Amino acid sequence: MRKLVLLAVVVLSTISVQAQEVNWLSFEEALELNKKNPKPIMIDLYTDWCGWCKRMDATTYKNEVIVKYINDNYYAVKMDGEGKEDITFKGRTFKFVQKGRSKYHELAVAILNGKLSYPSTAFFTAEEQLIQTVPGYLVKEKFEKILAYFSGEAYKNTPWKDFEKNFKSSL
Repeated sequence: MRKLVLLAVVVLSTISVQAQEVNWLSFEEALELNKKNPKPIMIDLYTDWCGWCKRMDATTYKNEVIVKYINDNYYAVKMDGEGKEDITFKGRTFKFVQKGRSKYHELAVAILNGKLSYPSTAFFTAEEQLIQTVPGYLVKEKFEKILAYFSGEAYKNTPWKDFEKNFKSSL
């Protein structure tokens, strides 16, 4: 009987320790899912050499409130700004480019409007139109506000300062 109770305690503690994670998709997977069930798309643009990208993965993207909000309200894409895979979007195929020591993915350049800054977070409408790109490392408190601003379409008629002032955090 004691072994059964001990086993139950171990199983329950393992389940409660497992944190929920962001349901990361490829760009193509997000577009395909968006055809069936439209919702905004959030893209985390990173590179393998970016220390702040790794820090955001280890902190902001591990926060339970942030993870739940992203999974509930967005298709989340993790996109390497130097990825080598071709990506077709809106009838154009974007490719990896290497010129001397410089390397980049053409879609990352398009999303970032030529300003390659990592990490950056891009927000698209459910109609796959770029709304805005937010450069830099984002702490969970700021990121929660940004996620709510773009998913709830407040960006269409509420200035950021007003939205930020009235925002009620779940953190």
